[in-house]
Amino acid sequence: MDAVVLVGGFGTRLRPLTLTRPKQMLPVVDRPMIEHVVGRLGEQGITRAVLSLGYRPDAFEAAYPQNRCAGVELFYAVEPEPLDTAGAIAFAARMAEVEDTFIAVNGDVIHQFPLADLLSLHRQCDALATIALAPVADPSRFGVVVCEPDGQVREFVEKPPVGQAPSNQINVGIYALEPAALDSVAEGARASIEREVFPQLVDRGGMYALAWDGFWVDTGTPEAYLEVQKALSDGGWVDSTAEIASDAAVEDSIVMEGVVVASEASVIDSALLPGARVGRGAVIERSIVGYGAEIGASARLSGLSVVGDGTAIPPATVLYGERVPVAD
Repeated sequence: MDAVVLVGGFGTRLRPLTLTRPKQMLPVVDRPMIEHVVGRLGEQGITRAVLSLGYRPDAFEAAYPQNRCAGVELFYAVEPEPLDTAGAIAFAARMAEVEDTFIAVNGDVIHQFPLADLLSLHRQCDALATIALAPVADPSRFGVVVCEPDGQVREFVEKPPVGQAPSNQINVGIYALEPAALDSVAEGARASIEREVFPQLVDRGGMYALAWDGFWVDTGTPEAYLEVQKALSDGGWVDSTAEIASDAAVEDSIVMEGVVVASEASVIDSALLPGARVGRGAVIERSIVGYGAEIGASARLSGLSVVGDGTAIPPATVLYGERVPVAD
């Protein structure tokens, strides 16, 4: 079975980390995010992942020159321009000549959703689209779904105002689709699956949903990126090649390949990406330090500060909730 994986976005919410690489090529613990996503698909019977590429497609092609990722065959579909979600899925599926039921997933969602259950409901109901749902406390940032008892979707509301959501069940970006579900999307057209295609399918009675209350994380923000690192490492992880001074403190953090943490430094609830260097007496708390970045002696980072690849933070600098460098 095929899966279309949406990986073409600019990752603006994770800048400056995504100024130099696509979001899905950022490391999550010991391997790139895309390997977690595709690996989970492979575990559930997906044999080919069609990557819908846009921003920096060369990064994926360079990382997987044999067209395999986590044991799954890859097919690269590079958008000529941003096509939004439905446009990107339709473009990729048509380019890869997908002719049967397929899975589509947002490439920044790491999850344990049982695809077999989703496909079972999809086939049982002869649906055009069947989507995965999960409950959240604040559904205003998501597509909210209201269903009948049999799972048929009655209403789909994309990002309702705070306090006005008709349900707390939201679309998590995992779909079982028939190619015909995208018939309304013209060749090469820009279209949103959430705002345009799904409401049409609801009107036709061809859309179903499966609610599930298990592990999933949309990794698209610094807070979520830290959350998924800790969730997949049981609270923290230090690569064997990292050099940590004997009197440095590392707590509840992800310390990746080639990182150096100097004497008297503290790293708490943070992620240090490969090659990052933390100077003497510096304090990194609930922050992210990019590839090869250098944090000067006695500097202090906190409040979800994010330092981009190769950036040097001068000694004694204090950052709270800042992003360096600042993207245009």
